[in-house]
Amino acid sequence: MNKSTSNRIDQLLIDSGLFPTKITDKKPLNNFDFSNEIILITGAAGSIGSELSKQLLACKYKKLILVDVAESPLYDLITDLEFEDTSKIDFLLINITETKSIKRLFETYKPTFVFHTAAYKHVPLMEKNPYEAIKVNVLGTKLLADLSTTYYVNKFIFISTDKAVKPISVMGMSKRIAENYLSYLSTQSKTQFITTRFGNILGSNGSVLALFKKQIESNISLTVTNESISRYFISNSKACSLILQIAILDGGKSNVFTFNMGAPIKIIDLAERLVAFYSSTDEKVEIKITGLRPGEKLHEEIVWNNEQLIPTEDESILMVRSKNNIETKKVDFTELEGITPNMSNSEIKSILKKYV
Repeated sequence: MNKSTSNRIDQLLIDSGLFPTKITDKKPLNNFDFSNEIILITGAAGSIGSELSKQLLACKYKKLILVDVAESPLYDLITDLEFEDTSKIDFLLINITETKSIKRLFETYKPTFVFHTAAYKHVPLMEKNPYEAIKVNVLGTKLLADLSTTYYVNKFIFISTDKAVKPISVMGMSKRIAENYLSYLSTQSKTQFITTRFGNILGSNGSVLALFKKQIESNISLTVTNESISRYFISNSKACSLILQIAILDGGKSNVFTFNMGAPIKIIDLAERLVAFYSSTDEKVEIKITGLRPGEKLHEEIVWNNEQLIPTEDESILMVRSKNNIETKKVDFTELEGITPNMSNSEIKSILKKYV
């Protein structure tokens, strides 16, 4: 690993708060003005949702509705905000796939902004549970987007992933189908549908970094799937700050944005850097190569072959635009809605492939 890569990894870990002994000046949170907005965040107790919630506390807003299906994490978020002014915040335990509950939410609160972060994200787990991935990532997103159109939501910000680009996994395919549907809706609806597509969040729930720290603390070998495997990384706080920045942008010629995350980082370099930082003995911590897991790619990409990156006024934000202005086709959900848990995983995945 060269010095430049080492410095990049160190800075990412500092930004993520994962080098606790190092001191860095934290940039103040942007005080965005959402004074007239009733903001709904799905998956509010997750890594991205909870960070968005906390950053919005420093902003002006009319109402904040924080929704999650996971009881304990949602309660943890409530306790995290215990000493904040939560008079304009409602915490709701709701499953985004339940039509009656979500429809009642829109009827009751009439949100004007939606940050849709709720999703199943773990690639190997979704390979074994494709029905659940479709139900949440595809049909749950469709339900929220359709209701946003019906109830005149101003902006709908969708959190996507680089795994939606040339996807081979169920998780990536489910996100790609959702992206396609929102791109189509953006041409049909008064609601502005915006997709933010980025890489791995350092230190998020279930991230490789959390696994490495646990392995180091347990004094066991670190596991890397392949010596060459690499990923795009960004810190949670920076990603959420940029999501809020995108949310206040005026509508442009694209509804898909990504972030300037630099070059992908090899996972083995990240493992070696963490070993050097956290290891308390002179004994070398072993790194084992375990082989790619189901659905994993060696390298991720941020754009398709027919897409290009366009700079914006903020050097950290890039617009994703089609090179040939191909019109996004309407997604026919008939077959997708007909998928049942009784179907085999391979049968379900073969249906997904038709739509990407």
